[in-house]
Amino acid sequence: MNPAGTLKLSYQMFSEFWARRNVRERAILTVAAVVMVLALIYALLIAPALTGRKQLSSDLPLLRQQVAQMQALSKQAEALSGMPVTAVTAMTREYIEASLVHHGLKPQSLLVTGDHAKVQLRSVSFSGTLYWLGEMQKSARISVADASIVALDQPDRIDATLTLRQARNE
Repeated sequence: MNPAGTLKLSYQMFSEFWARRNVRERAILTVAAVVMVLALIYALLIAPALTGRKQLSSDLPLLRQQVAQMQALSKQAEALSGMPVTAVTAMTREYIEASLVHHGLKPQSLLVTGDHAKVQLRSVSFSGTLYWLGEMQKSARISVADASIVALDQPDRIDATLTLRQARNE
């Protein structure tokens, strides 16, 4: 059967059903249908909109704060991009020795090859060594590629073998 015929048959069945009802039943069915349509409209359209609006109003202050932070970071990045790149001190045996002496550390051995250096320290202060490494990282972009650290019996004393690497200028 075609859709038009099915629709005509459904309309005819509904008309017969409706004609058999008295006025009071028709009024009750009409009110029930209106209530169901309104409930469906509320459930599908209005309730989700209200929930979404409430969620957005609670998220909006946080989102505005994040936008302000992103704008500040963007300005900071823009300002930093215009700054000239500072030259990094080349990693030489003399530079590392002078830095160690300046921080009160005496290397047992020091070998520098290219952008790598191997430093052996015996019975040195752990905190002093960490401070020295932090300073080397800041001033010459030298970082630890490999480390072997042994704690000694005395507090804050270590034996350390460090392989250092200098980041290339970019």
